[in-house]
Amino acid sequence: MEPDRRLIDPERVAAAVAGLGDRAVIDEWAGRFAVVADPSRLALLVSIHYAREISVTDLAAATGMTDTAVSQALRLLRAHGLVTAHRDGRVVRYRLADATVHELIHRVRPHDTGAAEADPDR
Repeated sequence: MEPDRRLIDPERVAAAVAGLGDRAVIDEWAGRFAVVADPSRLALLVSIHYAREISVTDLAAATGMTDTAVSQALRLLRAHGLVTAHRDGRVVRYRLADATVHELIHRVRPHDTGAAEADPDR
């Protein structure tokens, strides 16, 4: 912030600056949002959210993508810390990386609260 700049509400400016915190964190999340902005990758994240954990082949079936396309997208999602993988025998299953990612995806496509059961036309 420029020292001689005239401010209307200095307290609000101070709150905004404090809220920004470390710019590296902002840059990291901007990168994550850029990755999520792709519809195919977002579809994968939403699918993983609802499945809780799922394999590449099953994700491909759920999203209508090829196994290769899913694998490539998951590699990028892992690199940005959005998903993690664990091996279950010969199968690798993917899950959302943390509660923040889970909450973000939950906000994009909230869980049904029972309205669909009450209204079958929904």
